Amino acid sequence: MTHQPTPAKDGGAVTARTSPASLRSVANTLLGALKTARPCKPVRDLLDGDLDSAYEVQELMIQSRTSLGNRRIGRKVGLTAPAVQRQLGVDQPDFGVLLSDMQLGEDEQIPYDRLIAPRIEAEIAFIMGRDVDATDRDSVLSAVDYVAPALEIVDSRIAGWDIGIVDTVADNASSAYFVLGQGKATLNGYVPAGAEMIMTINGQQGSMGTGADCLGDPVNALLWVAETAAALGRPLRAGEIVLSGALGPMAPLNAGDIVEARIGGLGTVTASVTKELS
Repeated sequence: MTHQPTPAKDGGAVTARTSPASLRSVANTLLGALKTARPCKPVRDLLDGDLDSAYEVQELMIQSRTSLGNRRIGRKVGLTAPAVQRQLGVDQPDFGVLLSDMQLGEDEQIPYDRLIAPRIEAEIAFIMGRDVDATDRDSVLSAVDYVAPALEIVDSRIAGWDIGIVDTVADNASSAYFVLGQGKATLNGYVPAGAEMIMTINGQQGSMGTGADCLGDPVNALLWVAETAAALGRPLRAGEIVLSGALGPMAPLNAGDIVEARIGGLGTVTASVTKELS
């Protein structure tokens, strides 16, 4: 069973073990690591291993970043592929918030100097056409406008990717940047679970998998985050982008890399990385 944070009356997560001052201190530590591209130590012990506290820290980070002019533009589901769960030693999904400064076009370069130890994964993006006012399967799927191919760049602010579920949740699900491809398909006839994915880095195979490698079906990831977001008082809204989570193992990303992912029925999405500063 996956964990869903307990909603409070104000929409935040309830925690009885971590003080507001401690939550803010952890959030500031992670924000500092993000700003300087210098990693910090794991934060799980500071949060007593409490997942609700981790989601509260995540929200504090997002509030701080949006106060600088960023907009909330969607959600990402993480840790959906068994291969990625094995890579990181976790056994359940999580989610983070997508902000406007995290989206890059295919013609823009990923700023390598702002990252610590980036990795990349290919995903399916759901673009919501209507607000999600009910979280049953039919209501959520009917709210989807279309799906598109996506690449997500993940980057842990925790040194050496020494993370557990509490660390990555607090760190906004290890989010960094994402890129959407131009291909589109509606869910009327397109079956995400059957999509085959091949990702290359500099022309060499970096990862491969299928839609079924994402919680059995990327739709399951969408349903999970729709329900969890609603429980936290921030339901999915029209125009939001939802990244499904990886369709296969994530791969290391280096300065100067050129990445292309091909997802069956959706076409390709590409991303390039700036060369490391001298």
